[in-house]
Amino acid sequence: MGDVAVGGSLEGIDWKQAKADLAADRFDNGRSADALRLSFEQSQHVALARDGDRVVGMARLLSDGVCNAYLVDVWTASPYRRRGVATALIRCLLDEVPGQHVGLQTDDAQKLYESVGFGAQPEFWSLVVGSWLDNDANRGAT
Repeated sequence: MGDVAVGGSLEGIDWKQAKADLAADRFDNGRSADALRLSFEQSQHVALARDGDRVVGMARLLSDGVCNAYLVDVWTASPYRRRGVATALIRCLLDEVPGQHVGLQTDDAQKLYESVGFGAQPEFWSLVVGSWLDNDANRGAT
């Protein structure tokens, strides 16, 4: 991973830059920079990869603290891919939830998740309540 360090601190993150970096990598799901910040602040576990002051990877884990967790927002900046950054982020988060079932959804990273021990489940169902991202967090009412 070179000079990339992985940790769980959200201190010092430039959320506008993080959103811009996600958008540049076509990984932006439409959240505002403030909503992206809230998503991470309100998650039980977070992992960030940094090269100096720049965030070059991130992931978060939602968990009930007992038996179930959900891995989301796993991203590595394009120039840092295939260096073990995503694997380090995922392992950092998995270490936080021993004994829990961890689920995730992916469109195109099956090999990555298989490499860290995940297996396919037969079905995943979802529902967006109302309109996608139409909520107070994205309207700036935080």
